[in-house]
Amino acid sequence: MSSGGGTSTFVIRWINFLTMLIAIGVIGFGIWMSTREDGCRKSLTLPVLGLGGFILAVSVIGFLGALKNNSILLWIYLILLCLILVAILVFTVLAFIVTNSGSGHAVAGLRYKEYHLQDYSGWFLKQLNSSRNWQHLKACLVKSEDCNNLSKKYKTLRQYKGAKLTPIEAGCCRAPAECGYPIVNASYYDLSYHPASSNEDCKLYNNSRSFKCYNCNSCK
Repeated sequence: MSSGGGTSTFVIRWINFLTMLIAIGVIGFGIWMSTREDGCRKSLTLPVLGLGGFILAVSVIGFLGALKNNSILLWIYLILLCLILVAILVFTVLAFIVTNSGSGHAVAGLRYKEYHLQDYSGWFLKQLNSSRNWQHLKACLVKSEDCNNLSKKYKTLRQYKGAKLTPIEAGCCRAPAECGYPIVNASYYDLSYHPASSNEDCKLYNNSRSFKCYNCNSCK
């Protein structure tokens, strides 16, 4: 065996040994998630276990191929790597096509952006508006307590108005800026005022902890 070949198989062995350890960690994390009572975390169990199992299988094939200097296993390993790279490329392109127009809209006087549902592709909207999909996502958002923690995170109106909110905080926890509702604090708006916009989200927003703007298009 040439020194170059020996070096390459040595590198492949150690790279795949490390990825095997990572895969075992991912599988362990998936098993831990399956023991949680939280349905949101439990729903990710199978995808996490599947990802961990696939990484482990590829790593074992690469490790054994390099360890035994088995050309068949090494070829299988290379083909799987190519398929993974192609899958990542396809996913990246599709994600870009689906979300390209949904980069958000700047609002005067605010440091964060607001998002409009109509900016996204028709296929994405169809999947999102599926009652089963959205009800599950909404339940997870409510449990996350992101909206209810805003008043703890921003104790004064000045802090809140100058904050750079996350997309979830901006779209799900507050009424769109165009509604014109006066802000009482980070978690409460004065809804006694007539909305300044015909945007349907203005009517859907509610100060209740379990409602907020979770049914709004801006949240979706």
